[in-house]
Amino acid sequence: MFRRILGCLALFGVLAAASAEAVPVYVKVAPPAPKVEVRVVAPGPGYVWVGGYYRWHGGAYAWIPGGWRMPPHPGAVWIPGHWKSTPSGWYWRPGHWR
Repeated sequence: MFRRILGCLALFGVLAAASAEAVPVYVKVAPPAPKVEVRVVAPGPGYVWVGGYYRWHGGAYAWIPGGWRMPPHPGAVWIPGHWKSTPSGWYWRPGHWR
């Protein structure tokens, strides 16, 4: 019984953390234009360039540089994140592998 309660509490914690990350933060200020990044040579075959982006951090935009990433499985395609404008402000839609 005790294990079952601990398991439920752990699952609740994971779900709460995931739902907190899923709630968009709206920013009233439009993001700056993306920086032009210089791509160095890929570290090896199969790597995919994941471009940098601006993140809202501490009341201002902060640039997160891009880099080479290995896809999680063969055939995976990187879908870049982007800032979306809404009547409530701008919010970040993160990139993901598809």
